[in-house]
Amino acid sequence: MIGALRTPDDARWYRLSLGALVLSAWAVLGVWGASPFAGLLSHREIGEASLSPISRLAIFVFGWTLMTVAMMLPASLPLINLFRRLVDRRPDRTGLVVRLIVGYVGVWTYFGALAYTGDAALHEAVRRLPGLAAGGIGATILLAAGVYQFTPLKHACLEKCRSPYSFLVEQWHGQQAGRDALRLGARHGLFCLGCCWTLMLLMFAIGGANVGWMLALGAVMAAERGTRWGRYLTRPLGVALTLWAALYLAGILPFSGS
Repeated sequence: MIGALRTPDDARWYRLSLGALVLSAWAVLGVWGASPFAGLLSHREIGEASLSPISRLAIFVFGWTLMTVAMMLPASLPLINLFRRLVDRRPDRTGLVVRLIVGYVGVWTYFGALAYTGDAALHEAVRRLPGLAAGGIGATILLAAGVYQFTPLKHACLEKCRSPYSFLVEQWHGQQAGRDALRLGARHGLFCLGCCWTLMLLMFAIGGANVGWMLALGAVMAAERGTRWGRYLTRPLGVALTLWAALYLAGILPFSGS
């Protein structure tokens, strides 16, 4: 009976599956953020947990992947929906969509592991050279995020993310469908990484599993990538982040992750 309801023209199961995936990620992050283990996703506490380095890395990468699904995947739905319609008549359409999503999330997961490794090295450097802590690590993160908003790379990646149809026509070949779907997702993930990596690092530095910050930054990134007026948001956001860095250095505004 259930199988009879799953016709090629019925998108209910597809929408429910994606909705359940994103909502489940938000729910787990919400519970995590309210738990005593919220610091395992925080820049401040990443080097202070009593777990082994491998365990901390595994937990952080899991949490980072959840953040990617919750914050980044919804803004990629235009491409995912277009791809699903493109392969809708294929018997392996579900597997192809899954491969697309796995390729996309995989890029962000790998970047999360790199971010953890880099931050662990930073903590070790601060421990060995305490003077670095006074040099404004928080201001550096804010300033880097602000300046990156004005770079050609940021704008080039945004244009790719804002044109899902053109991207799909350019990148999808389908000769080896499974591999091509995975590669399509990974390439889209790389462009989205090029758009948003500094803002995701800012999320990591500010609040870890703070749902309020995730909602705010997720909305900003989705607006930049997926709305017509998003192009008018990029530079003002860069100015705001740069100004925040200056006010933080002046002791006027706090930076909770520093």
